[in-house]
Amino acid sequence: MLVIVAPGQGAQTPGFLSPWLEIPGFGDRLSAWSEIAGLDLAGFGTTATADEIRDTAVAQPLLVAAALVAQEALGVTPDLVAGHSVGEFAAATIAGALTAEQALTLIRERAQAMAKAAAATATGMTAVLGGVDVLESIEKHGLTPANINGAGQIVAGGTLAQLEAFTADPPQRARLRPLSVAGAFHTEHMEPAVAQLRAAAAGMTPADPAVKLLSNADGALVESGADLLERLIAQVSRPVRWDLCMETMAAQGVTTMIELLPGGTLAGLAKRALTGVRTVALKTPEDLETARTAAKEALQ
Repeated sequence: MLVIVAPGQGAQTPGFLSPWLEIPGFGDRLSAWSEIAGLDLAGFGTTATADEIRDTAVAQPLLVAAALVAQEALGVTPDLVAGHSVGEFAAATIAGALTAEQALTLIRERAQAMAKAAAATATGMTAVLGGVDVLESIEKHGLTPANINGAGQIVAGGTLAQLEAFTADPPQRARLRPLSVAGAFHTEHMEPAVAQLRAAAAGMTPADPAVKLLSNADGALVESGADLLERLIAQVSRPVRWDLCMETMAAQGVTTMIELLPGGTLAGLAKRALTGVRTVALKTPEDLETARTAAKEALQ
């Protein structure tokens, strides 16, 4: 069984789209989607600095567009699809529940709303790798376990002051790594963005997924377009449970995972948490043939 996954914010790196623009039609697709996103997607994916693409209003549309155009280049229909945080919008599109235009319209609003919410208070996120009694320590410092990623990784979100205190008093045997993000996503600090996204989604009617689609909220299979839309709106201020998504992948019998551009993060988690599952991360166009071969074997 094949699962295709789309990465979330923080996966982007300067110039990651450059080699992909050599694929015929790739640049044209980005150009068309740039009109919807209100951004020069190709420009941000090739010549922008790390700080420029760290901006939430840029990073989110860029990541969704990159995942979708890489999926088009791959040309494979999976058995199952999932996305981490903003990647869930790309996953919903691959599943046939949203059109690319709908997804990018919502992401434009989501990104701008979350950037505005992030600017209101000095917040951030820190990855916690390993450790003992991690959730208890996060709660003690008033933080939120914004991403429970499995494989011994939890991301804490909150104010910079809370994170500073957490760093000074970390969980035993844990390694802490501050993340290059603009705010405490998937926490109460993003609550103002929920209303703006809900307003943007008013009148939008997603289709029921044609491909099995997992939800970040609880790892459940999403059956209806209406349920999907509500989950996408609510996830802005609620934790991402990627650990539960991977548990469902295992229960569904996944044997191969392909991570869309810019791949690496989710494949890395799968290598540690999904024993025996083959992983392929799309980083450059040279990875496409390996991914197609892996997909063909998984789908037989």
